[in-house]
Amino acid sequence: MSKKNRIEALSRRAFLASAATVGASAIAAPAFAQSALDALINAPRRGAWDDQFDAKAASRTASAAVSNTPILSPQSVPSIQQAIMEYQQIASAGGWPEVNPAGLRLQLGVTDPSVQALRQRLAITGDLPREAGMSSAFDSYVDGAVKRFQARHGLPADGVIGEFTLKAMNIPVDVRLQQLNTNLIRLQTFPEDLGRRHVMVNIPAAYVEAVEDGSVATRHAAVVGRISRPTHIVNSKIYEVILNPYWTAPRSIVEKDIMPLMRKDPTYLEKNAIRLIDGKGNEVAPETIDWNGEAPNLMFRQDPGKINAMASAKINFHNKNGEYMHDTPQQGLFNKLMRFESSGCVRVQNVRDLTTWLLRDTPPWSRQQMEQVIASRVNTPITLAEEIPVYFVYISAWGMPDGLVQFRDDIYQMDGNAELALDTTAGMEQPVQ
Repeated sequence: MSKKNRIEALSRRAFLASAATVGASAIAAPAFAQSALDALINAPRRGAWDDQFDAKAASRTASAAVSNTPILSPQSVPSIQQAIMEYQQIASAGGWPEVNPAGLRLQLGVTDPSVQALRQRLAITGDLPREAGMSSAFDSYVDGAVKRFQARHGLPADGVIGEFTLKAMNIPVDVRLQQLNTNLIRLQTFPEDLGRRHVMVNIPAAYVEAVEDGSVATRHAAVVGRISRPTHIVNSKIYEVILNPYWTAPRSIVEKDIMPLMRKDPTYLEKNAIRLIDGKGNEVAPETIDWNGEAPNLMFRQDPGKINAMASAKINFHNKNGEYMHDTPQQGLFNKLMRFESSGCVRVQNVRDLTTWLLRDTPPWSRQQMEQVIASRVNTPITLAEEIPVYFVYISAWGMPDGLVQFRDDIYQMDGNAELALDTTAGMEQPVQ
C-alpha cells in the first residue's frame, strides 16, 4: 500500500471512529439548539433597545474569538470533534432559522421583526447570551453577538449584517457539519509533534502563526494565492531569511504580467528598478528586446528598495513550487476583507516581527541589527542556525478548547459544497439593500 493510500485509510478509520463517538454523544445529549432558544425566549422581555444596553458586550464577544491556542495542536482533533457533536445536536433540533432582513440594514439601533430571527440564529450557536431575551430590537447584546459571529467567520467585526455576514449566517447547519467533518480528516493527518518552534500558514484564514511551546507567539495577517494561482499545501522547513532581497520574477509572471505591461509602457522596467540579466550575469538593455514576441530567456531582477515586490525581507523554505514568504510595499492589502491576491507566494504583515522570531537563535541578528541592515538597502542573506518547520495548510473550519468554533470561506473550493465559497474575494462587503 502506498503512503498516500495508508494516510487515506487511516483518515477514514479515524473519522469513522470519531463519528461514532460524536454520534452517540449527540443522541444522549439534550437538544442544544432548543434549550438555547427556550432560555432566550424565557429571558426578560424589554421592548426598547436602549433598555438592553451592555457597554462591554461588543468588546467582550468579539475579543473572545482570538486565542493563543494554535490551530494545529494536540487539542485540535478533540476540539473539532466537540464542535461536530454540538452541530449534530443543533441539526437534530431543527437547525437555525433563516435570517432575512428583507432589504433592511440591520445594525445597532434598528427595531424590526426580522431581528427576532437574528436573535434566535445567534443564540443557537452561542453567540448571543441567553439573558439577552427575545425582542425586535437590535440592541448592544445583538451588536456584540454579531461581532462575535463575524470574528469567528473571519469577517470584519463591525456589527452590521452585510452581504457576506448574511450569507455566512444562512449556510444550513448540515453544510457546516459537512465542513467540520471534512476538516477533521485533514487535522487527523498531522503528527502530534510539529516541532517546539514552527510556523503555520492557514490558507483559507489568510494568516500566519509562529508557534512556540504550544502557544502562538506571533500571529500575522497574510495575502495568499488567488484562485487562478493558488498557494500550495506544503510541509517544509525555513532555512533562510534575506534582508533587502532582490526579487526575481517567475517565468509565469514575466509571460502573463510583465510582457503585456512592457507593450503598453516601455519604461515599466526602469520605473520599477527591474534589470534584465543574461546567463553570464551581464545586464541587457530593455530596448534590445522585442516585447511583441515571446518572453526572452533572461532573468528579470528587481533591485532592493522600498518599491521592491518583497520590500524588506524574504523568508525561504524548501519547496518545488518556488514559493516563499515575504514583506510587501502594498501594506493596504492587509486591510482588505479577504486576502487572496498573490501569485502563490505569501505576503506577511509585520514581517519584521516574524523574522526577529525566526532569527532569535541565529546571532548576532537582534531586531536592532536587522533594522540597521534594512536601512542600508544592502542585500543580506542569513542562514538560520537551525531550520524551523513550516506547514502550509488548508483548514477552513476548526474548534478551540474553549468551545469556540471557527469557519472560513472555502476559497479554493476544496470542501465539496459550493455554498461554502462565499465569493468574498469580490471586494469589500456591501450592506444588504
